[in-house]
Amino acid sequence: MGSMDLPEMSTARPKSTCRRTDSGRCSNHLQQRFSQDAPDLVRVSDITYLRAGGKWYYLCVIIDLFSRKVISWHLSGKADVSLVITVFQKAYACRNSPCGLMFHSDRGTQYTAFAFRQLLDSLNVVQSFSKKGYPFDNAVCECFFKYLKKEETNRRTYRTFDELHLSIFEYIEGYYNTRRPHSSPGYLTPKEAESAYWGQN
Repeated sequence: MGSMDLPEMSTARPKSTCRRTDSGRCSNHLQQRFSQDAPDLVRVSDITYLRAGGKWYYLCVIIDLFSRKVISWHLSGKADVSLVITVFQKAYACRNSPCGLMFHSDRGTQYTAFAFRQLLDSLNVVQSFSKKGYPFDNAVCECFFKYLKKEETNRRTYRTFDELHLSIFEYIEGYYNTRRPHSSPGYLTPKEAESAYWGQN
C-alpha cells in the first residue's frame, strides 16, 4: 500500500508504561524453560506498539510455549490492564480453562496491576515474571514481535486502525499459526504441532 496522501506520522516512540511496582512478589518461575512437553502448561505474554494513521496502537499477545501458537491477541489504543485482562480471558476461555497453568510476562504495570494478579489468583494460575530489564527471559514473545514487524507490519503503511487490525489478523491466523514452521516443535507449524500432540494423546 502506498504512502500517498497519508497524514504526517510522528516517529517518536510512545512513552513506556512498564515500570516496576512493589505490590506483591515478582518471581521468575519459568527460568527460560521455553520448551514444554505439552500444550496449556505455560503461556507467555507481552505488548508491543504499532502505528496506523499517525497514532500508536498496542498489540498484546499470549503464546503457548509448547507449539508457539498465538492463542489470543488484541489490539487497543491503550496499553492498560484492561488490554491484558481481555487477552487473558480470551485465551483462557478458548482453551478449556486449563488447570495448573503458568503465565509468564515482563514486569510491566499491566501485568503487576492488582486487578490482573487478583484474576490469576482466582483461577489458580501461577504468575511468573522476567528479571527486570532482561528481555531474554521472555524471548519467545520478543521473537514473535520481531518477525511480525519484519514480515508484515514494517513492510506496509496503515491509514486506519481497521487496516492494521486486518493485517495482524491475516498474519497471525492466516500465516503464523498455520503456515510458518518453528524450530522448537520440530519445524512444524503451531497448528501441526498441536494436532500431532493431540493425535498421540
